[in-house]
Amino acid sequence: MRLGIHIPAFAWPADPSALGTVLGEVAQTADEVGFDRISVPDHVFRLQETGPSTAGMLEAYTTLGFLAGKTSAAKLLALCSSVVYREPGLLAKAVTSLDVISGGRAMLGIGAGWNGEEATGLGLPFPPLAERFERLEETLQICLQMWSDSQAPYDGRYYHLGRTLNAPQSLTRPHPPILIGGVGEEKTLRLVAKYANACNLFPGDSEHKLDVLRAHCEREGREYDEIEKTVIYAFDPGPEGEHCGKIVDELGALAELGFTVAHGAVEAVSTIAPVEFLGERVIPEIAAL
Repeated sequence: MRLGIHIPAFAWPADPSALGTVLGEVAQTADEVGFDRISVPDHVFRLQETGPSTAGMLEAYTTLGFLAGKTSAAKLLALCSSVVYREPGLLAKAVTSLDVISGGRAMLGIGAGWNGEEATGLGLPFPPLAERFERLEETLQICLQMWSDSQAPYDGRYYHLGRTLNAPQSLTRPHPPILIGGVGEEKTLRLVAKYANACNLFPGDSEHKLDVLRAHCEREGREYDEIEKTVIYAFDPGPEGEHCGKIVDELGALAELGFTVAHGAVEAVSTIAPVEFLGERVIPEIAAL
């Protein structure tokens, strides 16, 4: 199993002028100690569960471009891009650009989106859920077409592209890995089976969700084992790393279910030390699972 680090909020330090320095140190440390990937949320308001919305949030792809310059090995992605926040052609171009400037380390993390409050707040489109899923499927088709050799038009129900030119092309071929986030059994996991290289689930009820994904793969004629199974997990090693053993045990149980990447937030990530604890004490043991 591999570990990813998710940076869900940017309210540290209190002085925004120091945020770039601290964020860069976090990313460099995570990269150096062996985290497989680094992700940021695609939100424009801070989520309530992480603090007040006024505490601040950075735009995802601007931040990922910054992180590309601070790292050399970790994969980089938004977890997950809200499909309606960017036109599909621009989203494919953003991920391609990230892949090129990072030396082939970009992933497309994408989902239907869910935060209507922030969308309304900044005037971003936020159609009903059923339409967002239809737009998600069209966006996946457009991204895959733009990462192919085709420059043909795309004419869907919602999106119409006159020429799907994408130059320079992504360094990762045939395309940057696609991760679809969400646990919906009827639509989300079907789209994973049809289009994605990875899914992202939560620990609770994950065994059942994987069974649903397996069934969708059978219907789509897709090999279930081709899809990377990633799981959200809250890393809390403790001030002195005293919880690392518990982390290893819990991730071992998830590995037995078939998860190959544990991806989550690190408690007090801005202090750097918890990231080092995980790298020194957890990553070597988890890699052996």
